[in-house]
Amino acid sequence: MNLLLSGLRAAGEPTRLRLLALCAHSELSVRELTQILGQSQPRVSRHLKLLEEAGLLERFREGALVFYRIAERSEPAVLARTLVDLLPNDSIELNRDLARLESIRKQRADAAEAYFNENASQWNQIRRMHVAETEVEQYLLSLIGRSKIESHLDIGTGTGRILALMADHVEHGLGIDKSTEMLALARTHLEQEGLKNVSVRKGDMYSMPMEDNCVDLATIHLVLHYSHEPHLVINEAARTLRKGGRLLIVDFAPHQEEHLRTEHNHQRLGFTDKEIRQKLSDAGLKPGKTHSLAGDPLTVKIWQATNPGSMH
Repeated sequence: MNLLLSGLRAAGEPTRLRLLALCAHSELSVRELTQILGQSQPRVSRHLKLLEEAGLLERFREGALVFYRIAERSEPAVLARTLVDLLPNDSIELNRDLARLESIRKQRADAAEAYFNENASQWNQIRRMHVAETEVEQYLLSLIGRSKIESHLDIGTGTGRILALMADHVEHGLGIDKSTEMLALARTHLEQEGLKNVSVRKGDMYSMPMEDNCVDLATIHLVLHYSHEPHLVINEAARTLRKGGRLLIVDFAPHQEEHLRTEHNHQRLGFTDKEIRQKLSDAGLKPGKTHSLAGDPLTVKIWQATNPGSMH
């Protein structure tokens, strides 16, 4: 009862209702919300603080920016969604806010496209060296099956492609990446696809902003070869897995393409099955089946593991 009353008091003001509606449509920074509402940053920040304290909004920092989104998976989150659903569709003020939001999204999309175009040549060069991504993705989906997964964590999410791939099969997906530019690209792509149940956060794969035992499925897709210490990434992924939770690692088999190290910052030129299985076992996980998708010259490997519940 107290949570309900607190939430109603926090939302019971026109500007805060507008903020709630905007944050239900997109993750927005304080600067973007100020731009949409046409109000001062201190005033907007005060309203946001009240909504966050009531549990209606979630706050997270990404570099120098602070973002807000509507709360998820809590009692106040249910109230937040209910209030947004009750807002009138013919509100002139709300529709004006949403029109300004579309302008913000357009700016994001233009910036994301510029970044993608700037880097697309090197990404495409690597793609041509291994099996088509659709084959990898189809195999990953075959491993998921038809049952709904409560929580998915994508480590080093990049463009957010794996988050989008899994979105129909999970209740909630979260992508972690250290690059602000990649997060902006991922956020834009996910919004363009209309995916409400997945989001991205800034974080280090060696020390993620995640609680222990909170994830049912973790994925590390073509990321491990960038790591100086792959075992620490696997240990960190294992930490987040619930009992029975699964880890899927997609990376390359050992190869001799030295230019990937010098030109594309690959720290490792692939991994052997023995090495990955040992790292999984050392992390307290139970290694599962391994699958190979041969390419020329790169072979993609998919390693599986589960948390038997004896660790953490």
